[in-house]
Amino acid sequence: MYHRMIQDQQQNPLLPGYSFNAYLVAGMTPILADGPLDFAIDRPGGMKGYILNLTVKGQGKVFDGEDTFYCNPGDLLLFPPIARHLYSRSANADSWYHRWVYFRPRAYWADWLEWHTKTRDVGRLSLPNNTLLLEFDRLFANIEQTQKSGRRFCEELGMNLLERLLLRAMEEDPQSPQKIMDPRVIEACQFITGNLAGELRIDEVARHVCLSPSRLAHLFREQVGINILRWREDQRVIRAKLLLQTTQESIATIGRVVGYDDQLYFSRVFRKRVGVSPSDFRRRSVEINYPAKPYKSHPWPEHENAVAYHF
Repeated sequence: MYHRMIQDQQQNPLLPGYSFNAYLVAGMTPILADGPLDFAIDRPGGMKGYILNLTVKGQGKVFDGEDTFYCNPGDLLLFPPIARHLYSRSANADSWYHRWVYFRPRAYWADWLEWHTKTRDVGRLSLPNNTLLLEFDRLFANIEQTQKSGRRFCEELGMNLLERLLLRAMEEDPQSPQKIMDPRVIEACQFITGNLAGELRIDEVARHVCLSPSRLAHLFREQVGINILRWREDQRVIRAKLLLQTTQESIATIGRVVGYDDQLYFSRVFRKRVGVSPSDFRRRSVEINYPAKPYKSHPWPEHENAVAYHF
């Protein structure tokens, strides 16, 4: 049953029924007046992840009433999970082409996702010239191409490109702080997430980033807010949740993939951190993401739920 529901699910993120159970999904939405994608999006509860949006042509309208604003070529928007999505093609334009990336961030990106100019929690940044627009357009396009390539580690490579995009956005924001997270801490985080199944010792991580173990431990806690071992456990649980949602691998196999050879210990850690067992988490995720009555596959919405998946 689970496999059949996966097979039947909508594969096009621009159409109703697509489920975003992934770290990264990217694309381009070409909206033309009276075209099949020319309808308003309204997600009052937002989404599970973030959406980064770049207008490349035409004009879009975001929100209604006194909070209304318009996005033109070169305007970047960042929708966090808590933000309402309410946007459409502007009535003043015959098109709105926007690139987007949906993602669930790596833990150490937190500071990069706190944009200083916001409207109702939606971050806003305007690129001042066409040269920058072309640069950011290429970055978005590279993320989409990599994520869809089917190559080994395509998701991880796409996340690395997204990391560069977020850093470039910070660099172009005149209000962003002059100093961001120490690059050695970022490198330590990347090294740990690339080796979740292993039992890396702190001295191995420290040697990888050319710091003493004590200096790395101090710097990591200072900048991330928790110690390295707790952070690694967080990442293991995050990865386990994604695998439970998006694969049919056994609980024991998923536990081994994220670094727990003992299934009972893995289940105990998971329950402590998430509040339910791995099997209960998978069952609930299936019930939420694959309702008994599937969406009809139409290129335009027939009911309010259909707009939830069009960018």
